[in-house]
Amino acid sequence: MWWSVNTVLTTISIGVLAQPVFGLSLPVAAATILCFGAIATSLVSFIATLGPKTGLRTMIITRFSSGYVGGAIYSVLNILTELGFAVLCVVLGGQALVAVNPGTLPLGAGIVIVGVLSLIPCFIGYDMIHKAERYAWIPLTIVMIFLWALGSKAGFDVSGERIHQETGRALSASVLSFGGIVFGSFNGWAALAADYNCRMPAKTSAWKIFGMTFIGLYLPICMVEILGAALTSISDPAYTAAYTDGGTGGLVAQVLKPWKGGGKFVLVILALSNLMNNIVNTYSAGLSIQALGRPFAMVPRFFWTLVCFAAYTIAGVVGRAHFSEILTNFLSILGYWTAWFVVVVLEEHFIFRRKGGRLGGYNLDDWDSPSRLPMGIAGVLAGCFGVAGAVVGMAEVWYTGPLAKKAGAEFGADLGFELGAAFAAVTYPPLRWLEIHFTGR
Repeated sequence: MWWSVNTVLTTISIGVLAQPVFGLSLPVAAATILCFGAIATSLVSFIATLGPKTGLRTMIITRFSSGYVGGAIYSVLNILTELGFAVLCVVLGGQALVAVNPGTLPLGAGIVIVGVLSLIPCFIGYDMIHKAERYAWIPLTIVMIFLWALGSKAGFDVSGERIHQETGRALSASVLSFGGIVFGSFNGWAALAADYNCRMPAKTSAWKIFGMTFIGLYLPICMVEILGAALTSISDPAYTAAYTDGGTGGLVAQVLKPWKGGGKFVLVILALSNLMNNIVNTYSAGLSIQALGRPFAMVPRFFWTLVCFAAYTIAGVVGRAHFSEILTNFLSILGYWTAWFVVVVLEEHFIFRRKGGRLGGYNLDDWDSPSRLPMGIAGVLAGCFGVAGAVVGMAEVWYTGPLAKKAGAEFGADLGFELGAAFAAVTYPPLRWLEIHFTGR
């Protein structure tokens, strides 16, 4: 499943940012993707192991560390995350459809088409999603190999980029900032990693789940993001103009142009590849809305799915002209909260819920009983400290934190997810110990 949802056009667009936005050469971009991706994938894979152990969805699992209210807060953040990813999917899918025959299909119409096609499988449910994702990775991987081959034929200019690459503090700042985006693109899956294996037998090996999730995420995302970085290294002016005029969709269309009609067919497949990603976004957003509380859970999920579809389709149509800005800002901020979210769940699991720990395990019957769940004071406060860490370390176009300014050059270095995770990691254990001491839960 993870291979299918990430072997898509949206993943290419993340790697594409390395050179035009951050001025990184292909070798540096590839190393950044590999290193930051490995860290994030490890965190996502840990969350995935909790699905079979608990039989619960990810946002419900957060209640055992952050309480009912804290779990609702994380649900809101995850809803916004899934909707943000969905906006990226429909806009980029729309760009690709427009690039098939330029001038015949408005971008807004392409966005709506991708949105509607993403909606249909969500009404069929969990089993349909798994069946679709089980086989989709095969043709999508073949398409990515085609792009690697055609891009290589056009000429990846590795040495040409090094001339314009920054050095010293400026280079480290670019690596950290791009690394934050890469981290968010991987770790964004943490907030739903347990959703799609919670029906597996409870005795399934945690190491098996960890390993399968790691391979299914790390290999395809690295392959496709590095492909995106490689495509922007092509120095041919036609490719540069294609990216400037049509974004990632236009660039990919230019790469496929030598194949003429066959290339257009492959481009349609790439446009529709985003469905594999967006189906999961739409389905999990509906789950997260239901996890807000009992009143929301009483409303059928298909209604929330329709609400999500309307929200991200409208947002995509309105924001379609600012795709690059949306992508860079969204993925950076996404990395901030998912970093401290995983840290809190991880520390709860290994410190307080382990055998011999203060709580000794999970009483799974408490999942919907606020009076028996943790009060959530420790989890919420640790999250607030995580926010503080992210604020002092973030480097965005609209704000640069004081530590980010000191760490980087002209535009600062984005340390948001690192400091957010560190602040939460240091504060959660003592706060949780106190919470258990005074409340017993």
